[in-house]
Amino acid sequence: MKLVCVGRNYAKHAEELRNEVPAEPVLFIKPDSALLPLGHDFYLPDLDSAIHYEAELVVRIDKPAKHVEERFAHRYYSQVTVGLDFTARDLQQRLKEKGLPWEKAKSFDGAAFLGAWQALGELKNWPQTSFQLFKNKTLVQQGESEHMLHGVDRLIAYISRFFTLKTGDLIFTGTPAGVGPLAIGDHLSLYLEENNVGQLKVR
Repeated sequence: MKLVCVGRNYAKHAEELRNEVPAEPVLFIKPDSALLPLGHDFYLPDLDSAIHYEAELVVRIDKPAKHVEERFAHRYYSQVTVGLDFTARDLQQRLKEKGLPWEKAKSFDGAAFLGAWQALGELKNWPQTSFQLFKNKTLVQQGESEHMLHGVDRLIAYISRFFTLKTGDLIFTGTPAGVGPLAIGDHLSLYLEENNVGQLKVR
């Protein structure tokens, strides 16, 4: 299983980090070892860097997909959830300034979290949907799928041109504006529409 992640898929998030808004999806991959085991707390890693939360809509692939046309992409998934892409922000910036890959800032152990899966038929207005992240009961991120620069079906078509998507692979579709640092003791709650799909304690 691999985690294919999309960067800068919301214009306001790209702008808040002073990044260029890309014309095509920005892709990077996390290994399966980055996925936080179910029921575990998130322990801040010792990376000499602020660790930021990034809430994202996540899609799970149901069957192998290669060179999929966008009009057929909806046949390759049936469930979505909200996840967290944890980022060592200072480390990422230092690597970017040197022109180096920044997997170390995105792919460390525990750098991804998944909420409970929701069937598409359980969502009110799919493919339009909303998600939220609360930190210590305060809303910090609000995402709307219609604000993605590249929607889920387009992402599957684009990604499958480069990488064969296998059953169980995950696509983290990008984060909206509002990312920020975490501290020990923070409590995170993820919502998909009005459903609480996951909670996480920071240690």
